[in-house]
Amino acid sequence: MTRSWRSSRPDGGPLRRGHRRHADAAPAAARAPSPAPARHVRLSGRGAFPRPGKPMGHRLRGRRRRGRARAGGDAHAAPHRRPLSGARLVYAASETDADILYPTGFFAPDPFLFVQAGRRRLMVMSDLERDRARRQARVRRVLSWSAVAKRIEAAKRRATPAAVIREVLRDLGIRRVEVPRSFPVGLARELEGRGIVVRAAPDPFWPGRERKRPHEVRAIVEALRAAEAGLEAGLAALRSCRIGRDGYLRRDGRRFAAEDLRAAVNTAILALGGVPSHTICAPGDQAVDPHEEGHGPIRGHEPVVMDIFPRSERTGYFGDLTRTVVRGRASERLKEVYALVEEGVRLGHRRIRPGADGPSIHREIHALFVSRGYRTGMKDGRMQGFFHGTGHGLGLQIHEAPSISPRPSTLRAGHVVTVEPGLYYLGLGGVRIEDVALVTSGGSRNLTRVPKQLEL
Repeated sequence: MTRSWRSSRPDGGPLRRGHRRHADAAPAAARAPSPAPARHVRLSGRGAFPRPGKPMGHRLRGRRRRGRARAGGDAHAAPHRRPLSGARLVYAASETDADILYPTGFFAPDPFLFVQAGRRRLMVMSDLERDRARRQARVRRVLSWSAVAKRIEAAKRRATPAAVIREVLRDLGIRRVEVPRSFPVGLARELEGRGIVVRAAPDPFWPGRERKRPHEVRAIVEALRAAEAGLEAGLAALRSCRIGRDGYLRRDGRRFAAEDLRAAVNTAILALGGVPSHTICAPGDQAVDPHEEGHGPIRGHEPVVMDIFPRSERTGYFGDLTRTVVRGRASERLKEVYALVEEGVRLGHRRIRPGADGPSIHREIHALFVSRGYRTGMKDGRMQGFFHGTGHGLGLQIHEAPSISPRPSTLRAGHVVTVEPGLYYLGLGGVRIEDVALVTSGGSRNLTRVPKQLEL
Protein backbone atom coordinates (compact mmCIF):
# COMPACT_ATOMS: atom_id res chain seq x y z
CA MET A 1 0.00 0.00 0.00
CA THR A 2 1.36 3.41 -0.92
CA ARG A 3 2.18 6.05 1.63
CA SER A 4 2.69 9.78 1.47
CA TRP A 5 6.15 11.26 1.86
CA ARG A 6 5.47 12.43 5.40
CA SER A 7 4.43 9.86 7.94
CA SER A 8 5.55 6.87 10.07
CA ARG A 9 6.43 5.60 13.39
CA PRO A 10 7.66 2.25 14.92
CA ASP A 11 8.60 0.37 18.41
CA GLY A 12 10.12 -2.66 21.89
CA GLY A 13 10.27 -6.35 23.39
CA PRO A 14 8.39 -9.21 25.01
CA LEU A 15 8.61 -11.84 27.75
CA ARG A 16 6.29 -14.74 28.42
CA ARG A 17 5.29 -15.26 32.01
CA GLY A 18 7.43 -17.95 33.59
CA HIS A 19 9.69 -18.38 30.57
CA ARG A 20 13.45 -17.99 30.69
CA ARG A 21 14.50 -14.63 29.32
CA HIS A 22 15.98 -14.80 25.83
CA ALA A 23 18.20 -12.11 24.34
CA ASP A 24 15.63 -11.35 21.66
CA ALA A 25 12.89 -11.08 24.27
CA ALA A 26 14.64 -8.58 26.50
CA PRO A 27 13.07 -5.15 26.88
CA ALA A 28 14.43 -2.51 24.54
CA ALA A 29 16.30 -0.89 27.43
CA ALA A 30 18.28 -4.10 27.92
CA ARG A 31 19.04 -4.64 24.24
CA ALA A 32 20.09 -1.29 22.93
CA PRO A 33 21.63 1.99 24.07
CA SER A 34 19.26 4.30 25.81
CA PRO A 35 17.25 6.41 23.39
CA ALA A 36 17.85 10.11 23.11
CA PRO A 37 16.39 12.15 25.98
CA ALA A 38 12.69 12.72 25.62
CA ARG A 39 11.73 15.84 23.72
CA HIS A 40 9.04 18.13 24.98
CA VAL A 41 6.02 18.89 22.87
CA ARG A 42 4.18 22.15 23.29
CA LEU A 43 0.47 22.44 22.93
CA SER A 44 -1.40 25.69 23.23
CA GLY A 45 -2.46 27.11 26.55
CA ARG A 46 -1.12 27.06 30.09
CA GLY A 47 -0.07 23.72 31.49
CA ALA A 48 0.67 22.45 27.99
CA PHE A 49 1.83 18.84 27.80
CA PRO A 50 4.81 18.89 27.94
CA ARG A 51 6.52 22.29 27.66
CA PRO A 52 9.71 22.59 25.58
CA GLY A 53 12.92 23.14 27.47
CA LYS A 54 11.52 22.61 30.98
CA PRO A 55 9.95 19.50 32.47
CA MET A 56 6.38 20.24 33.29
CA GLY A 57 6.84 19.26 36.92
CA HIS A 58 9.33 22.14 37.44
CA ARG A 59 6.48 24.65 37.74
CA LEU A 60 3.81 22.40 39.20
CA ARG A 61 5.13 21.72 42.70
CA GLY A 62 2.21 23.47 44.30
CA ARG A 63 -0.22 21.73 42.00
CA ARG A 64 1.40 18.40 42.87
CA ARG A 65 1.01 19.06 46.59
CA ARG A 66 -2.64 19.91 46.05
CA GLY A 67 -3.01 16.77 43.90
CA ARG A 68 -1.53 14.64 46.69
CA ALA A 69 -3.86 16.18 49.22
CA ARG A 70 -6.86 15.49 47.00
CA ALA A 71 -5.63 11.94 46.46
CA GLY A 72 -5.37 11.30 50.18
CA GLY A 73 -1.62 11.71 50.66
CA ASP A 74 1.03 9.05 50.14
CA ALA A 75 -0.38 6.50 52.56
CA HIS A 76 -0.16 3.70 49.97
CA ALA A 77 3.27 4.61 48.62
CA ALA A 78 6.30 2.39 49.13
CA PRO A 79 8.53 4.73 51.17
CA HIS A 80 11.49 2.32 51.17
CA ARG A 81 11.76 2.53 47.35
CA ARG A 82 13.65 5.28 45.61
CA PRO A 83 11.55 6.93 42.85
CA LEU A 84 12.35 5.26 39.54
CA SER A 85 13.18 7.17 36.38
CA GLY A 86 12.95 5.83 32.85
CA ALA A 87 9.63 4.07 33.34
CA ARG A 88 7.57 3.66 30.17
CA LEU A 89 3.80 3.78 30.25
CA VAL A 90 1.15 3.12 27.62
CA TYR A 91 -2.60 3.37 28.12
CA ALA A 92 -4.39 2.35 24.94
CA ALA A 93 -6.41 -0.36 23.18
CA SER A 94 -4.09 -2.90 21.59
CA GLU A 95 -6.51 -3.63 18.74
CA THR A 96 -5.67 -0.19 17.36
CA ASP A 97 -2.38 0.86 18.99
CA ALA A 98 0.85 -0.93 18.09
CA ASP A 99 2.75 0.75 20.95
CA ILE A 100 0.90 -1.45 23.46
CA LEU A 101 0.40 -4.53 21.27
CA TYR A 102 4.14 -4.82 20.61
CA PRO A 103 5.33 -5.29 24.22
CA THR A 104 2.31 -7.30 25.41
CA GLY A 105 1.27 -9.42 22.43
CA PHE A 106 -2.27 -9.15 23.80
CA PHE A 107 -5.34 -8.07 21.84
CA ALA A 108 -8.03 -6.06 23.62
CA PRO A 109 -10.62 -3.65 22.19
CA ASP A 110 -10.62 -1.32 25.21
CA PRO A 111 -7.75 0.67 26.75
CA PHE A 112 -5.60 -1.00 29.39
CA LEU A 113 -2.42 -0.03 31.23
CA PHE A 114 1.08 -1.30 30.51
CA VAL A 115 4.10 -0.21 32.57
CA GLN A 116 7.74 -1.11 32.03
CA ALA A 117 10.32 -0.06 34.61
CA GLY A 118 13.66 -1.77 34.22
CA ARG A 119 12.91 -5.50 34.23
CA ARG A 120 9.46 -5.00 35.70
CA ARG A 121 6.69 -5.28 33.14
CA LEU A 122 3.06 -5.35 34.15
CA MET A 123 -0.46 -4.80 32.87
CA VAL A 124 -3.54 -3.58 34.73
CA MET A 125 -6.69 -5.12 33.30
CA SER A 126 -10.42 -5.11 33.84
CA ASP A 127 -11.97 -8.21 35.41
CA LEU A 128 -13.33 -9.03 31.95
CA GLU A 129 -9.84 -9.43 30.48
CA ARG A 130 -7.59 -10.22 33.47
CA ASP A 131 -7.59 -14.03 33.35
CA ARG A 132 -7.14 -14.13 29.58
CA ALA A 133 -4.29 -11.64 29.88
CA ARG A 134 -2.59 -13.82 32.49
CA ARG A 135 -2.66 -16.72 30.03
CA GLN A 136 -1.73 -14.86 26.86
CA ALA A 137 0.16 -11.64 27.58
CA ARG A 138 3.96 -11.40 27.49
CA VAL A 139 4.32 -9.86 30.95
CA ARG A 140 5.15 -11.22 34.40
CA ARG A 141 2.31 -9.56 36.31
CA VAL A 142 -1.31 -8.76 35.51
CA LEU A 143 -3.07 -6.65 38.13
CA SER A 144 -6.78 -6.10 38.64
CA TRP A 145 -8.03 -2.66 37.65
CA SER A 146 -11.12 -3.08 39.83
CA ALA A 147 -9.04 -3.97 42.91
CA VAL A 148 -7.06 -0.76 42.57
CA ALA A 149 -10.26 1.19 41.93
CA LYS A 150 -11.90 -0.22 45.08
CA ARG A 151 -8.95 0.88 47.18
CA ILE A 152 -9.33 4.41 45.81
CA GLU A 153 -13.09 4.45 46.36
CA ALA A 154 -12.61 3.19 49.94
CA ALA A 155 -10.73 6.43 50.56
CA LYS A 156 -13.78 8.38 49.29
CA ARG A 157 -12.10 9.33 46.02
CA ARG A 158 -13.22 8.86 42.42
CA ALA A 159 -11.52 5.98 40.64
CA THR A 160 -10.90 7.76 37.33
CA PRO A 161 -8.34 6.30 34.91
CA ALA A 162 -5.84 8.94 36.06
CA ALA A 163 -6.45 8.03 39.71
CA VAL A 164 -5.98 4.31 39.05
CA ILE A 165 -2.82 4.88 37.01
CA ARG A 166 -1.40 7.18 39.67
CA GLU A 167 -2.12 4.59 42.39
CA VAL A 168 -0.33 1.86 40.43
CA LEU A 169 2.67 4.10 39.80
CA ARG A 170 2.85 5.10 43.45
CA ASP A 171 2.85 1.45 44.52
CA LEU A 172 5.76 0.88 42.14
CA GLY A 173 7.64 3.91 43.41
CA ILE A 174 7.41 5.62 40.03
CA ARG A 175 6.99 9.39 39.76
CA ARG A 176 8.24 10.00 36.23
CA VAL A 177 7.05 8.26 33.07
CA GLU A 178 7.68 8.42 29.36
CA VAL A 179 4.67 7.96 27.11
CA PRO A 180 4.16 7.73 23.33
CA ARG A 181 3.51 10.93 21.46
CA SER A 182 -0.03 9.68 20.81
CA PHE A 183 -0.80 9.56 24.55
CA PRO A 184 -4.04 11.41 25.42
CA VAL A 185 -3.24 15.01 26.35
CA GLY A 186 -6.13 15.25 28.81
CA LEU A 187 -4.99 12.14 30.68
CA ALA A 188 -1.41 13.43 30.77
CA ARG A 189 -2.57 16.69 32.35
CA GLU A 190 -4.59 14.80 34.96
CA LEU A 191 -1.56 12.70 35.87
CA GLU A 192 0.61 15.79 36.13
CA GLY A 193 -1.97 17.34 38.44
CA ARG A 194 -1.56 14.26 40.64
CA GLY A 195 2.20 14.62 40.90
CA ILE A 196 3.40 12.42 38.03
CA VAL A 197 5.93 13.93 35.63
CA VAL A 198 4.87 12.93 32.11
CA ARG A 199 7.23 13.22 29.15
CA ALA A 200 6.46 12.47 25.51
CA ALA A 201 9.21 10.16 24.25
CA PRO A 202 10.63 10.61 20.76
CA ASP A 203 9.51 8.29 18.00
CA PRO A 204 9.96 5.40 17.76
CA PHE A 205 8.63 4.69 21.25
CA TRP A 206 10.03 1.13 21.09
CA PRO A 207 13.24 1.50 19.03
CA GLY A 208 13.59 -2.26 18.60
CA ARG A 209 10.39 -2.46 16.60
CA GLU A 210 11.99 -1.28 13.35
CA ARG A 211 14.26 -4.31 13.01
CA LYS A 212 12.19 -7.46 12.85
CA ARG A 213 13.18 -10.62 14.69
CA PRO A 214 12.71 -14.00 12.98
CA HIS A 215 9.28 -14.65 14.48
CA GLU A 216 8.12 -11.22 13.30
CA VAL A 217 9.34 -11.89 9.76
CA ARG A 218 7.41 -15.16 9.82
CA ALA A 219 4.27 -13.31 10.96
CA ILE A 220 4.62 -10.79 8.11
CA VAL A 221 5.13 -13.61 5.60
CA GLU A 222 2.00 -15.33 6.92
CA ALA A 223 -0.03 -12.18 6.30
CA LEU A 224 1.64 -11.75 2.91
CA ARG A 225 0.61 -15.27 1.90
CA ALA A 226 -2.99 -14.37 2.73
CA ALA A 227 -2.64 -11.32 0.46
CA GLU A 228 -1.28 -13.55 -2.31
CA ALA A 229 -4.20 -15.94 -1.91
CA GLY A 230 -6.54 -12.98 -2.23
CA LEU A 231 -4.76 -11.86 -5.39
CA GLU A 232 -4.97 -15.32 -6.94
CA ALA A 233 -8.71 -15.46 -6.18
CA GLY A 234 -9.17 -12.05 -7.77
CA LEU A 235 -7.22 -13.04 -10.88
CA ALA A 236 -9.28 -16.21 -11.20
CA ALA A 237 -12.46 -14.12 -11.02
CA LEU A 238 -11.18 -11.79 -13.75
CA ARG A 239 -10.19 -14.72 -15.98
CA SER A 240 -13.69 -16.13 -15.63
CA CYS A 241 -15.15 -12.96 -17.16
CA ARG A 242 -15.77 -12.40 -20.85
CA ILE A 243 -15.68 -9.04 -22.55
CA GLY A 244 -19.16 -8.05 -23.69
CA ARG A 245 -20.09 -6.14 -26.83
CA ASP A 246 -20.40 -3.01 -24.73
CA GLY A 247 -16.75 -3.35 -23.69
CA TYR A 248 -17.46 -4.26 -20.07
CA LEU A 249 -16.50 -7.47 -18.30
CA ARG A 250 -19.41 -9.83 -17.79
CA ARG A 251 -19.87 -12.86 -15.56
CA ASP A 252 -23.00 -14.82 -14.66
CA GLY A 253 -25.04 -12.73 -17.07
CA ARG A 254 -24.21 -9.32 -15.62
CA ARG A 255 -21.47 -6.72 -15.59
CA PHE A 256 -18.52 -7.54 -13.34
CA ALA A 257 -17.70 -4.66 -10.99
CA ALA A 258 -14.83 -3.59 -8.75
CA GLU A 259 -17.02 -4.54 -5.80
CA ASP A 260 -17.28 -8.12 -7.15
CA LEU A 261 -13.53 -8.32 -7.56
CA ARG A 262 -12.92 -7.01 -4.04
CA ALA A 263 -15.38 -9.56 -2.62
CA ALA A 264 -13.47 -12.40 -4.28
CA VAL A 265 -10.17 -11.11 -2.90
CA ASN A 266 -11.45 -10.53 0.63
CA THR A 267 -13.24 -13.88 0.88
CA ALA A 268 -10.00 -15.74 0.15
CA ILE A 269 -8.12 -13.65 2.72
CA LEU A 270 -10.69 -14.35 5.43
CA ALA A 271 -10.42 -18.09 4.81
CA LEU A 272 -6.72 -17.91 5.76
CA GLY A 273 -7.20 -15.93 8.96
CA GLY A 274 -6.48 -12.53 7.46
CA VAL A 275 -8.51 -9.40 8.05
CA PRO A 276 -8.91 -7.33 4.86
CA SER A 277 -9.56 -3.63 5.10
CA HIS A 278 -10.24 -1.21 2.24
CA THR A 279 -8.76 -3.54 -0.37
CA ILE A 280 -8.04 -1.56 -3.54
CA CYS A 281 -9.42 -2.85 -6.85
CA ALA A 282 -9.39 0.35 -8.88
CA PRO A 283 -10.01 0.22 -12.64
CA GLY A 284 -8.91 2.74 -15.26
CA ASP A 285 -8.62 6.39 -14.29
CA GLN A 286 -9.91 5.69 -10.79
CA ALA A 287 -6.43 4.36 -9.99
CA VAL A 288 -4.85 7.77 -10.71
CA ASP A 289 -5.89 8.42 -7.11
CA PRO A 290 -3.61 5.74 -5.58
CA HIS A 291 -5.81 5.00 -2.55
CA GLU A 292 -9.14 4.95 -4.41
CA GLU A 293 -10.72 1.59 -3.51
CA GLY A 294 -12.50 1.24 -6.84
CA HIS A 295 -16.16 1.07 -7.73
CA GLY A 296 -18.47 0.30 -10.62
CA PRO A 297 -18.20 -2.00 -13.64
CA ILE A 298 -14.79 -2.88 -15.06
CA ARG A 299 -14.02 -2.49 -18.76
CA GLY A 300 -12.04 -4.99 -20.76
CA HIS A 301 -8.57 -3.98 -21.97
CA GLU A 302 -8.13 -1.40 -19.15
CA PRO A 303 -5.73 -1.66 -16.19
CA VAL A 304 -6.95 -2.59 -12.72
CA VAL A 305 -4.71 -1.80 -9.75
CA MET A 306 -5.11 -4.42 -7.00
CA ASP A 307 -3.49 -3.33 -3.72
CA ILE A 308 -4.08 -5.91 -0.97
CA PHE A 309 -2.90 -5.38 2.62
CA PRO A 310 -4.53 -7.75 5.13
CA ARG A 311 -3.72 -7.95 8.82
CA SER A 312 -3.24 -11.32 10.47
CA GLU A 313 -6.00 -11.88 13.00
CA ARG A 314 -3.64 -14.11 14.99
CA THR A 315 -0.54 -11.91 15.22
CA GLY A 316 -1.60 -8.40 14.21
CA TYR A 317 1.12 -8.13 11.55
CA PHE A 318 0.37 -6.88 8.04
CA GLY A 319 1.13 -8.17 4.58
CA ASP A 320 1.14 -5.86 1.54
CA LEU A 321 1.02 -6.60 -2.17
CA THR A 322 0.09 -4.76 -5.37
CA ARG A 323 -0.29 -5.95 -8.93
CA THR A 324 -1.70 -4.24 -12.02
CA VAL A 325 -3.58 -6.43 -14.48
CA VAL A 326 -5.68 -6.19 -17.65
CA ARG A 327 -8.42 -8.58 -18.64
CA GLY A 328 -7.92 -8.56 -22.37
CA ARG A 329 -5.22 -6.76 -24.34
CA ALA A 330 -3.17 -3.86 -23.00
CA SER A 331 -2.40 -0.89 -25.23
CA GLU A 332 1.18 -0.38 -26.37
CA ARG A 333 1.54 2.68 -24.13
CA LEU A 334 0.26 0.73 -21.14
CA LYS A 335 2.74 -2.06 -21.87
CA GLU A 336 5.54 0.51 -22.00
CA VAL A 337 4.55 2.08 -18.68
CA TYR A 338 4.14 -1.33 -17.05
CA ALA A 339 7.60 -2.43 -18.20
CA LEU A 340 9.10 0.80 -16.85
CA VAL A 341 7.45 0.42 -13.44
CA GLU A 342 8.61 -3.21 -13.32
CA GLU A 343 12.13 -1.99 -14.07
CA GLY A 344 11.79 0.47 -11.18
CA VAL A 345 10.83 -2.39 -8.84
CA ARG A 346 13.88 -4.39 -9.90
CA LEU A 347 16.10 -1.35 -9.35
CA GLY A 348 14.66 -0.91 -5.87
CA HIS A 349 15.38 -4.54 -4.97
CA ARG A 350 18.99 -4.17 -6.17
CA ARG A 351 19.57 -1.05 -4.09
CA ILE A 352 18.10 -2.37 -0.83
CA ARG A 353 20.90 -3.40 1.54
CA PRO A 354 22.20 -2.45 4.99
CA GLY A 355 23.34 1.17 5.07
CA ALA A 356 21.39 2.15 1.96
CA ASP A 357 19.90 5.63 2.00
CA GLY A 358 16.12 5.61 1.51
CA PRO A 359 15.89 9.01 -0.20
CA SER A 360 18.67 8.07 -2.64
CA ILE A 361 16.82 4.92 -3.73
CA HIS A 362 13.64 6.93 -4.24
CA ARG A 363 15.41 9.64 -6.24
CA GLU A 364 17.10 7.08 -8.49
CA ILE A 365 13.79 5.44 -9.39
CA HIS A 366 12.17 8.84 -9.94
CA ALA A 367 15.08 9.84 -12.21
CA LEU A 368 14.66 6.60 -14.18
CA PHE A 369 11.04 7.49 -14.92
CA VAL A 370 11.91 11.05 -15.91
CA SER A 371 14.71 9.82 -18.20
CA ARG A 372 12.09 7.84 -20.15
CA GLY A 373 9.83 10.86 -20.50
CA TYR A 374 7.43 10.16 -17.62
CA ARG A 375 7.36 13.27 -15.48
CA THR A 376 5.49 14.15 -12.31
CA GLY A 377 3.40 17.24 -11.65
CA MET A 378 -0.02 18.87 -11.80
CA LYS A 379 -1.90 18.41 -15.05
CA ASP A 380 -5.59 19.06 -15.67
CA GLY A 381 -5.99 19.82 -11.97
CA ARG A 382 -4.64 16.43 -10.84
CA MET A 383 -1.28 15.15 -9.65
CA GLN A 384 0.05 12.77 -12.27
CA GLY A 385 3.25 10.75 -12.62
CA PHE A 386 5.07 9.26 -9.61
CA PHE A 387 3.94 11.21 -6.56
CA HIS A 388 4.19 8.84 -3.61
CA GLY A 389 7.05 7.14 -1.79
CA THR A 390 8.86 4.14 -3.22
CA GLY A 391 8.29 2.10 -0.08
CA HIS A 392 7.59 1.96 3.64
CA GLY A 393 8.24 -0.25 6.63
CA LEU A 394 5.79 -3.06 7.33
CA GLY A 395 4.91 -4.69 10.64
CA LEU A 396 2.25 -4.13 13.27
CA GLN A 397 1.29 -1.04 11.28
CA ILE A 398 0.70 -1.00 7.56
CA HIS A 399 2.92 2.09 7.36
CA GLU A 400 5.84 2.33 9.76
CA ALA A 401 9.51 3.26 9.72
CA PRO A 402 11.71 3.12 7.78
CA SER A 403 10.56 4.71 4.54
CA ILE A 404 12.02 4.75 1.05
CA SER A 405 11.03 8.27 0.08
CA PRO A 406 12.31 11.84 0.47
CA ARG A 407 11.91 11.31 4.23
CA PRO A 408 15.38 10.67 5.77
CA SER A 409 16.04 7.00 6.56
CA THR A 410 18.85 4.45 6.50
CA LEU A 411 18.11 0.78 5.92
CA ARG A 412 19.38 -1.81 8.41
CA ALA A 413 19.42 -5.59 8.50
CA GLY A 414 16.09 -6.75 9.88
CA HIS A 415 14.02 -4.01 8.26
CA VAL A 416 11.03 -5.21 6.26
CA VAL A 417 10.05 -2.72 3.56
CA THR A 418 7.82 -2.51 0.53
CA VAL A 419 9.05 -1.66 -2.97
CA GLU A 420 6.14 -0.09 -4.85
CA PRO A 421 6.85 2.58 -7.46
CA GLY A 422 3.97 3.59 -9.69
CA LEU A 423 2.98 5.84 -12.58
CA TYR A 424 -0.46 7.42 -12.94
CA TYR A 425 -1.86 9.38 -15.89
CA LEU A 426 -5.41 10.32 -16.82
CA GLY A 427 -6.46 8.51 -19.97
CA LEU A 428 -4.09 5.65 -19.20
CA GLY A 429 -4.95 4.76 -15.61
CA GLY A 430 -2.57 3.66 -12.90
CA VAL A 431 0.27 1.16 -12.87
CA ARG A 432 1.70 0.09 -9.51
CA ILE A 433 3.66 -3.05 -8.64
CA GLU A 434 4.56 -3.87 -5.04
CA ASP A 435 6.78 -6.47 -3.42
CA VAL A 436 7.92 -6.87 0.20
CA ALA A 437 11.65 -7.13 0.90
CA LEU A 438 13.62 -8.18 3.98
CA VAL A 439 16.92 -6.36 4.45
CA THR A 440 19.54 -9.05 5.16
CA SER A 441 23.15 -8.79 6.28
CA GLY A 442 24.30 -9.11 2.67
CA GLY A 443 21.55 -7.35 0.73
CA SER A 444 17.86 -8.15 0.57
CA ARG A 445 15.41 -10.99 0.01
CA ASN A 446 12.10 -10.68 -1.81
CA LEU A 447 9.41 -12.17 0.44
CA THR A 448 6.72 -11.95 -2.26
CA ARG A 449 6.13 -15.10 -4.31
CA VAL A 450 3.38 -14.30 -6.82
CA PRO A 451 4.57 -13.49 -10.35
CA LYS A 452 3.99 -10.24 -12.19
CA GLN A 453 1.71 -10.53 -15.21
CA LEU A 454 -0.06 -7.68 -16.99
CA GLU A 455 -2.46 -9.41 -19.38
CA LEU A 456 -4.97 -12.08 -18.36
